[in-house]
Amino acid sequence: MDTIQRNMSLTGEPPKTINRTQKIATFIGMFGLAILLLATFNVNFPNKGLWLSIALLSITSGIILFAKGAYSNELEGIKNHGVWFKSISSRGFLAWISGISLTGFYVILYFYPVYLGLNSEGENTGIIALFDPLSRILSGNPASQWFVYGTLYTIAIFAFGIKFIWKYRHNRYEKIRTMSVMFFQTAFAFLIPEFMARLNDSEAYNLPYYDLKSIWPLNYYLFDSYSLDGLLSSGNLGLYMLLFGVVSIFIITPILTYKYGKRWYCSWVCGCGGLAETAGDPFRHLSDKSQFAWKVERWVIHSVLVFAVLMTTAMVSTYLGSDPNAYWLTRDVFLIGVAIFLTLIFVLIWIFKKQELKKDARYGAIGYFVIIIGLFLIHSFSGSNNIFIFEASTLRLWYGFLIGAVFSGVIGTGFYPIFGSRVWCRFGCPMAAILGLQQRLFSRFRITTNGGQCISCGNCSTYCEMGIDVRAYAQKGENIVRASCVGCGICSAVCPRGVLKLENGPMQGRIDGNEILLGNDVDLMTLVNKN
Repeated sequence: MDTIQRNMSLTGEPPKTINRTQKIATFIGMFGLAILLLATFNVNFPNKGLWLSIALLSITSGIILFAKGAYSNELEGIKNHGVWFKSISSRGFLAWISGISLTGFYVILYFYPVYLGLNSEGENTGIIALFDPLSRILSGNPASQWFVYGTLYTIAIFAFGIKFIWKYRHNRYEKIRTMSVMFFQTAFAFLIPEFMARLNDSEAYNLPYYDLKSIWPLNYYLFDSYSLDGLLSSGNLGLYMLLFGVVSIFIITPILTYKYGKRWYCSWVCGCGGLAETAGDPFRHLSDKSQFAWKVERWVIHSVLVFAVLMTTAMVSTYLGSDPNAYWLTRDVFLIGVAIFLTLIFVLIWIFKKQELKKDARYGAIGYFVIIIGLFLIHSFSGSNNIFIFEASTLRLWYGFLIGAVFSGVIGTGFYPIFGSRVWCRFGCPMAAILGLQQRLFSRFRITTNGGQCISCGNCSTYCEMGIDVRAYAQKGENIVRASCVGCGICSAVCPRGVLKLENGPMQGRIDGNEILLGNDVDLMTLVNKN
């Protein structure tokens, strides 16, 4: 019989075995997974709608019941649950098996969907055929590999979201933001786009798939020619959707990031962050906290952002016409506008925020700016129709392959059990790069620290999925204002002393935190003299 565990230790002992409730939950969940696996190997279920319902309900209820067995008999509060003693969460054998399996799934999903049963010339087979009834109910169309993925993605965020809420039920902030990502994924990313597909039954609409919460550059396909053609040919609705996408980039995102930091998107809305926070929660401690990883992170993620800007500029410019008598927004006008806009951003940051940039950030900003403007000049004086030396379609193809598929999917999600849950968000997401730049330089958000209360337990640094050494800031009583911080609040939730607090306040002095006097501080006398 299950009993309440009254152990208040932060570490405690690793669980010897799963309890009876968890064993039952595992059986139920594996039963649902077995149905999907059998369908993948072309087992033809007679009533696909019924068997799909059984499979999805079994997986969902299994996860929720497992969470009940894990947390219902524990007191609310901070528990490490022996994460470094479990094979699945300590890069052990099960972790590698899971990582390889997930990676294999993503490789097949992105590059070989025919093995999942996708048939563009006839009836689907395999696991995709199993999802046909649900797809026809929602959109009226047969399922695709992306519908299968979207359904499983939504189920994962919903079920593991309930598990996450149960685990962090002592923290109101965690419960609310988790319900937020569950809502946005289910409604905005899954249901609404499927319902909108039904509008295409009318000749008046030719709407592309549109995840309303996905904003450029994360939604890099918004400015593809097929997407622009579909939106512009769908009347006022299509035009409003396109305008909403543009307004989201230049108005909504800057305002919300200024007020709340990047957490409003990365931890409350984004599907990538939603999966990382829910299904990826058991692996958050695996993120690399080294300074080398921090340096690599800054260079890689901003390089991806530059790639996204170049690719999108090339795609839009090739879509536009070149006759000034026929179009007010011609290719040349657009390119000049982009060059002026980027130059203006660079100049303003350099004038007003230069002192807040580290040396490598300054060098990087200058280098990227010179590269982009140089490519613009090459195009202007070469007379070539190609933008940035390469054809726009080539840039788009390689971006979609390297960033959209390999980085965000295969590596970013497939290797949760090895690299942690926010590899994509930390190293590759161009949206996170833009929001992070603004959060660092033009935002009211910060995590304040009460250094005098810190006992250096290290929980905050351990569970920071973005690889930030939170404890180092807390020990000095310094505000945490990092571009990579997604404001998930877990560092505050696992702190046993209430040292950390997520706040929005005046920008003045938010980066230079109030330093506390430490006995081993080499500048102790300087601080004393200042006071």
